[in-house]
Amino acid sequence: MLEKILSNSFFAEPYSSEKLEIRIREVLNGKIGFYSVGLYPASLAYNCALHNGGLNILLAPRDGRQIFGAFSDTDLSEMDKGIKNKIESMAISNPNKSERYNTLQDLILNCELVILSANSKHIINDVNLAFRLRQELNRENVLIACLVGSFCHDYNLNESFVLCEKFNKLAFFSGFHRHGALRNPLDSFTANFCHPDAMNAILGAKLLNKISPNIQVSAGIHNVEGQYIKAAKNISSILAGFGHTFHKNNPGLLPNLLTLLLDQCLDQAAYVSMSRSDREDLYTKQPFPITELGYSVQSIEASYLKDGDLVQVRDHTFSQLTAMVADVRGSMMLPVSGKPTRNFQAGEVLAEKMIQHKRCPKGVNEFIEWCERSGLKRGALEGINSLKYWPYILRKYSIPINNASMINLLYMCIMAPDEIKKDIYNVMTISREMANYCQESVKSCQSKKISYALNNFHLNTSIDFLTKSLTDQDRLFFEANEIDFDNKLESEGKPIYNKVIDYIEKYLI
Repeated sequence: MLEKILSNSFFAEPYSSEKLEIRIREVLNGKIGFYSVGLYPASLAYNCALHNGGLNILLAPRDGRQIFGAFSDTDLSEMDKGIKNKIESMAISNPNKSERYNTLQDLILNCELVILSANSKHIINDVNLAFRLRQELNRENVLIACLVGSFCHDYNLNESFVLCEKFNKLAFFSGFHRHGALRNPLDSFTANFCHPDAMNAILGAKLLNKISPNIQVSAGIHNVEGQYIKAAKNISSILAGFGHTFHKNNPGLLPNLLTLLLDQCLDQAAYVSMSRSDREDLYTKQPFPITELGYSVQSIEASYLKDGDLVQVRDHTFSQLTAMVADVRGSMMLPVSGKPTRNFQAGEVLAEKMIQHKRCPKGVNEFIEWCERSGLKRGALEGINSLKYWPYILRKYSIPINNASMINLLYMCIMAPDEIKKDIYNVMTISREMANYCQESVKSCQSKKISYALNNFHLNTSIDFLTKSLTDQDRLFFEANEIDFDNKLESEGKPIYNKVIDYIEKYLI
């Protein structure tokens, strides 16, 4: 469990004029530390060394890890030896100490911003350790951030959650990169640095923006939403890889599938935003309006009519973070050159094996085995790590089933009981079934009421239901009344996609 953490800021809170100028200069001239390392931080370091010598970055690998351990032998053979030596030097602060690698303690002593780059397996322990060291070393104004792209799970409480929601002052750094593309000297990348306080977000983004001329970092305040999007995007990327591979000869289906994956990812994050205990503070307790960070408007909220009143149900303000939305889009695209993201590659493996075996995987362990046999490391499969906790996430954040229908389908493909996997397989592999599923699964309960009533308009109950709904002056009858459709539609005669929708609703609800 996370320890009680009260503050995570570049400044002694609250803001005061005393020493403020000195502190801002310290931050802007400070270094950034990446702890644990891995493919993304090491690739960032390569890009920085390529363009400016990496003067702003320090690296500290976890015990037992090597700086270049996440790279394949082929990747390593293609790297410039001089740049590799620069990256090694980023991990050694004091050459006099037998050239030992930096530790997390070294980063906290020598950096103003420390980014914990571990995945969900280690991140909670790393957060606790970082804040404990920060206090022991009297460096409590070092800002701690993470870039974990998967859901976390508390096995004692048996609940899954977004880490930044559990500790909403933790900063979050997210940027889109393809496998190996950060080593391209000509390519450019965008990223977001998010912190619930606008000034901390701006300073963190400024600091990160200096590490390479090819990396543009923007500030944002939606760290919880950003981290949720990262985790949901990693799952969605698996289904995108599956679609690109299995349905490559069905050009009419793919745009629909990819659009739904993007839209639903953002809609889910908008529901997560409403659950934040500090949501109002994002808008009312900032040193200046968030429009100064690049948000076009102060907030974007969605409401619907309930019992005659407009009720706020979603907050889409985060969707103005261009780099974050670009991350989702980019992770679902097949690149013109190079490899797609590792989660996308896992989706390609899923398609190839389903073509070969003519069935869904027997479970998550078989799917992971397929991926490992194809050269994907288990630790890199963050989308699968998040997918395991998907039902917990749906319940915790009250995400409607119809706003998550695509991830639901992938979850059932891998995790569902054997007796229903044949129908799941048919929906995922038959273009017409998939298209119908995309259309029907996004309908809300209210929408289904109308559709089913029209499908059974020969029955008096359906006629009465629609008549009263349309003539009700207060618009309350439709929401308050149900109609029993199960007796009107025999399950044996239902299309496969409708059976699957029913399975998912019963299984996940």
